[in-house]
Amino acid sequence: MQERTVQIKTPHGMMDAFIAHPDGAGPFAPVVMYQNIGGVGDTMRVMARRVAAEGYYCAVPDLYYRLGKIVIDADSKDEHVLALRKVASGSLKNAAVMGDTGVLLDFMASEPMLCASPRGVIGYCMGGRFALLAAGHFANEFRAAASLFGVGLITEAPDSPHLVLDKIRGEIYCGFAEHDPVVPQALVNRFSELLKGCAAKSLVETHPGTHHGYAFPGRAVYHEEASEKSWERIFAMFRRQLAPVT
Repeated sequence: MQERTVQIKTPHGMMDAFIAHPDGAGPFAPVVMYQNIGGVGDTMRVMARRVAAEGYYCAVPDLYYRLGKIVIDADSKDEHVLALRKVASGSLKNAAVMGDTGVLLDFMASEPMLCASPRGVIGYCMGGRFALLAAGHFANEFRAAASLFGVGLITEAPDSPHLVLDKIRGEIYCGFAEHDPVVPQALVNRFSELLKGCAAKSLVETHPGTHHGYAFPGRAVYHEEASEKSWERIFAMFRRQLAPVT
């Protein structure tokens, strides 16, 4: 496996992106991965490597770059860390992240090891909403979108992710935790109903016995069975919608 961190120029500064892909020249089908609230630290690098191990090129943009280089302990209860998490996550506006995504897609188009294939996208926690927004805003680019324990999927704002669901093409997978005060089951049910009216094929599932963040190895909330089931769903979707793995 090969990995590196690149700097991508945006109108707002230099954005780091962690890149992982298999050894060799490719071509590899491309996947964008959006961070959880902790930023692009060890956890997100582990998740990107899992995607690369399946034969894909995975790019994880550091969305906190406007604030500097920030990695936050997602499990910390320290009041100062909680305050930083609130400020950092609150700084990420949907329109700005979609602008960053456009710049990232332009960068990826220049990567010689990528094949001319539809892209996949995965997002965790707050990144879950960005994954769906990207699939809607860049419908010609993405054909497979995965949102895991995504937050902010239905809001009253004019840029709420649920408002672009009808623009998404290909497939959508959404995995949720059974015990999640941030994303209660009533909201999951409502979101699932909205997806039924969309052109994209979709699967929504709630994993029994899980908590928010269940997919991340090394965290107290990690649930191996549910995490592996989500990976199984995601990679099956990628095989159907993206270029075959070489």
